[in-house]
Amino acid sequence: MTDYPLGAPLPAPLVSEEMQHRLAVRRSAPAQDLRTPGPDEAQIAAILKLGARSPDHAKMTPWRFVVLGPQSRANIAEQLAALVKTKNLSPKAAAVLAKLTAAPVSILVISTAAPGLKPVWEQQLSAGAVCMNLEHAASAFGFWSSWITDWYSYDAEAAALFGVTAGETIAGFIHIGSLNEPALERDRPDLAKLTTILP
Repeated sequence: MTDYPLGAPLPAPLVSEEMQHRLAVRRSAPAQDLRTPGPDEAQIAAILKLGARSPDHAKMTPWRFVVLGPQSRANIAEQLAALVKTKNLSPKAAAVLAKLTAAPVSILVISTAAPGLKPVWEQQLSAGAVCMNLEHAASAFGFWSSWITDWYSYDAEAAALFGVTAGETIAGFIHIGSLNEPALERDRPDLAKLTTILP
Protein backbone atom coordinates (compact mmCIF):
# COMPACT_ATOMS: atom_id res chain seq x y z
CA MET A 1 0.00 0.00 0.00
CA THR A 2 1.58 3.23 -1.21
CA ASP A 3 1.75 6.34 0.95
CA TYR A 4 1.93 9.72 -0.73
CA PRO A 5 3.43 12.79 0.97
CA LEU A 6 1.23 15.79 1.64
CA GLY A 7 0.82 17.86 -1.50
CA ALA A 8 2.07 15.12 -3.82
CA PRO A 9 0.05 14.56 -7.02
CA LEU A 10 -2.05 11.41 -6.86
CA PRO A 11 -2.15 8.95 -9.75
CA ALA A 12 -5.17 9.10 -12.02
CA PRO A 13 -7.77 6.34 -11.58
CA LEU A 14 -7.08 3.29 -13.73
CA VAL A 15 -9.64 1.12 -15.46
CA SER A 16 -9.87 -1.96 -13.24
CA GLU A 17 -12.00 -4.94 -14.20
CA GLU A 18 -11.05 -6.53 -10.87
CA MET A 19 -12.53 -3.58 -8.95
CA GLN A 20 -15.62 -3.58 -11.14
CA HIS A 21 -16.08 -7.28 -10.42
CA ARG A 22 -15.55 -6.78 -6.68
CA LEU A 23 -18.21 -4.06 -6.58
CA ALA A 24 -20.57 -6.12 -8.75
CA VAL A 25 -20.51 -9.07 -6.32
CA ARG A 26 -20.33 -7.05 -3.09
CA ARG A 27 -22.79 -8.06 -0.42
CA SER A 28 -22.86 -8.18 3.36
CA ALA A 29 -22.24 -11.53 4.99
CA PRO A 30 -24.60 -12.88 7.66
CA ALA A 31 -22.86 -11.50 10.76
CA GLN A 32 -23.65 -14.56 12.89
CA ASP A 33 -21.92 -16.83 10.34
CA LEU A 34 -18.56 -15.05 10.29
CA ARG A 35 -15.70 -17.22 11.50
CA THR A 36 -11.91 -17.30 11.71
CA PRO A 37 -9.62 -16.50 10.10
CA GLY A 38 -9.97 -12.76 10.44
CA PRO A 39 -7.54 -9.94 9.75
CA ASP A 40 -4.33 -9.76 11.78
CA GLU A 41 -3.05 -6.58 13.42
CA ALA A 42 -1.26 -5.33 10.31
CA GLN A 43 -4.31 -6.00 8.14
CA ILE A 44 -6.60 -4.25 10.63
CA ALA A 45 -4.33 -1.21 10.56
CA ALA A 46 -4.42 -1.19 6.76
CA ILE A 47 -8.21 -1.62 6.70
CA LEU A 48 -8.59 1.35 9.05
CA LYS A 49 -6.26 3.44 6.90
CA LEU A 50 -8.25 2.64 3.76
CA GLY A 51 -11.54 3.17 5.54
CA ALA A 52 -10.50 6.64 6.61
CA ARG A 53 -9.99 7.70 2.97
CA SER A 54 -13.64 8.72 2.80
CA PRO A 55 -15.40 11.97 1.88
CA ASP A 56 -15.08 14.40 4.78
CA HIS A 57 -16.22 17.97 4.11
CA ALA A 58 -13.74 20.47 5.66
CA LYS A 59 -11.55 17.62 6.97
CA MET A 60 -13.44 17.42 10.26
CA THR A 61 -12.96 13.66 10.80
CA PRO A 62 -16.36 13.47 12.54
CA TRP A 63 -15.93 9.83 13.54
CA ARG A 64 -13.64 7.53 15.46
CA PHE A 65 -12.91 3.80 15.63
CA VAL A 66 -13.03 1.17 18.36
CA VAL A 67 -11.50 -2.19 17.40
CA LEU A 68 -13.21 -5.00 19.29
CA GLY A 69 -11.68 -8.45 19.62
CA PRO A 70 -13.51 -11.61 20.71
CA GLN A 71 -12.89 -11.16 24.45
CA SER A 72 -14.11 -7.57 24.67
CA ARG A 73 -17.25 -8.42 22.72
CA ALA A 74 -17.95 -11.50 24.82
CA ASN A 75 -17.69 -9.41 27.99
CA ILE A 76 -19.98 -6.70 26.60
CA ALA A 77 -22.45 -9.25 25.24
CA GLU A 78 -22.75 -10.70 28.74
CA GLN A 79 -23.60 -7.25 30.09
CA LEU A 80 -26.04 -6.66 27.22
CA ALA A 81 -27.77 -9.95 28.00
CA ALA A 82 -28.28 -8.70 31.55
CA LEU A 83 -29.73 -5.46 30.16
CA VAL A 84 -32.19 -7.47 28.06
CA LYS A 85 -33.54 -8.94 31.29
CA THR A 86 -33.59 -5.75 33.36
CA LYS A 87 -35.26 -3.81 30.53
CA ASN A 88 -37.65 -6.69 29.83
CA LEU A 89 -36.79 -6.68 26.13
CA SER A 90 -38.00 -9.25 23.63
CA PRO A 91 -36.27 -12.62 23.14
CA LYS A 92 -35.06 -11.31 19.77
CA ALA A 93 -33.00 -8.68 21.60
CA ALA A 94 -31.03 -11.48 23.23
CA ALA A 95 -30.82 -13.56 20.04
CA VAL A 96 -29.16 -10.80 18.00
CA LEU A 97 -26.21 -10.77 20.42
CA ALA A 98 -24.93 -13.75 18.41
CA LYS A 99 -24.19 -11.30 15.60
CA LEU A 100 -21.98 -9.31 17.95
CA THR A 101 -19.85 -12.21 19.15
CA ALA A 102 -19.36 -14.43 16.09
CA ALA A 103 -16.77 -12.59 13.99
CA PRO A 104 -13.04 -12.64 14.80
CA VAL A 105 -12.84 -8.83 14.65
CA SER A 106 -15.33 -5.97 14.76
CA ILE A 107 -14.64 -2.33 14.03
CA LEU A 108 -17.07 0.02 15.73
CA VAL A 109 -17.50 3.32 13.87
CA ILE A 110 -18.68 6.08 16.19
CA SER A 111 -20.09 9.28 14.72
CA THR A 112 -18.84 12.33 16.60
CA ALA A 113 -20.91 14.77 14.54
CA ALA A 114 -21.70 18.04 16.28
CA PRO A 115 -23.18 21.43 15.29
CA GLY A 116 -20.51 23.71 13.94
CA LEU A 117 -18.55 24.27 10.77
CA LYS A 118 -20.60 21.91 8.57
CA PRO A 119 -24.13 20.47 8.82
CA VAL A 120 -24.47 17.54 11.22
CA TRP A 121 -26.10 15.51 8.43
CA GLU A 122 -22.99 15.85 6.26
CA GLN A 123 -20.82 14.74 9.15
CA GLN A 124 -23.04 11.70 9.73
CA LEU A 125 -22.88 10.85 6.03
CA SER A 126 -19.09 10.92 6.33
CA ALA A 127 -19.27 8.29 9.09
CA GLY A 128 -21.51 6.17 6.86
CA ALA A 129 -19.02 6.52 4.01
CA VAL A 130 -16.29 5.28 6.36
CA CYS A 131 -18.39 2.20 7.18
CA MET A 132 -18.77 1.40 3.49
CA ASN A 133 -15.07 1.96 2.83
CA LEU A 134 -14.19 -0.43 5.66
CA GLU A 135 -16.33 -3.11 4.00
CA HIS A 136 -14.55 -2.57 0.68
CA ALA A 137 -11.16 -2.61 2.41
CA ALA A 138 -11.97 -5.86 4.22
CA SER A 139 -12.97 -7.39 0.89
CA ALA A 140 -9.69 -6.25 -0.67
CA PHE A 141 -7.89 -8.35 1.95
CA GLY A 142 -10.03 -11.38 1.17
CA PHE A 143 -12.49 -11.19 4.06
CA TRP A 144 -16.26 -11.10 4.31
CA SER A 145 -17.89 -8.38 6.37
CA SER A 146 -21.22 -7.22 7.74
CA TRP A 147 -22.29 -3.68 8.65
CA ILE A 148 -24.97 -3.78 11.35
CA THR A 149 -26.31 -1.79 14.27
CA ASP A 150 -29.07 -3.62 16.28
CA TRP A 151 -30.87 -2.35 19.39
CA TYR A 152 -27.79 -1.81 21.54
CA SER A 153 -26.61 0.89 19.11
CA TYR A 154 -29.61 3.05 20.02
CA ASP A 155 -29.91 2.35 23.73
CA ALA A 156 -27.79 4.89 25.64
CA GLU A 157 -27.00 2.52 28.51
CA ALA A 158 -26.00 -0.24 26.10
CA ALA A 159 -23.94 2.05 23.84
CA ALA A 160 -22.01 3.30 26.87
CA LEU A 161 -20.65 -0.23 27.32
CA PHE A 162 -18.73 0.29 24.06
CA GLY A 163 -17.29 3.62 25.22
CA VAL A 164 -19.82 5.80 23.40
CA THR A 165 -20.06 9.14 25.19
CA ALA A 166 -22.68 11.89 25.32
CA GLY A 167 -23.26 13.48 21.92
CA GLU A 168 -21.84 10.48 20.02
CA THR A 169 -23.81 7.90 18.06
CA ILE A 170 -22.98 4.49 16.64
CA ALA A 171 -22.74 4.55 12.85
CA GLY A 172 -22.21 0.83 12.68
CA PHE A 173 -20.36 -2.30 13.66
CA ILE A 174 -18.26 -3.67 10.80
CA HIS A 175 -17.87 -7.36 11.61
CA ILE A 176 -15.03 -8.99 9.65
CA GLY A 177 -14.09 -12.62 9.13
CA SER A 178 -14.49 -15.64 6.88
CA LEU A 179 -17.43 -17.83 5.86
CA ASN A 180 -17.56 -21.60 5.69
CA GLU A 181 -19.91 -21.28 2.70
CA PRO A 182 -20.13 -18.32 0.29
CA ALA A 183 -22.93 -15.84 0.89
CA LEU A 184 -25.83 -16.18 -1.56
CA GLU A 185 -26.99 -13.46 -3.90
CA ARG A 186 -30.14 -11.57 -2.89
CA ASP A 187 -32.68 -9.45 -4.72
CA ARG A 188 -31.34 -6.16 -6.04
CA PRO A 189 -33.27 -2.95 -6.72
CA ASP A 190 -34.74 -2.10 -10.11
CA LEU A 191 -32.58 0.91 -10.92
CA ALA A 192 -34.86 2.03 -13.74
CA LYS A 193 -37.53 2.78 -11.10
CA LEU A 194 -35.09 4.67 -8.91
CA THR A 195 -33.18 6.73 -11.46
CA THR A 196 -34.07 10.05 -13.06
CA ILE A 197 -31.90 11.16 -15.97
CA LEU A 198 -32.01 14.84 -16.81
CA PRO A 199 -30.71 16.31 -20.08
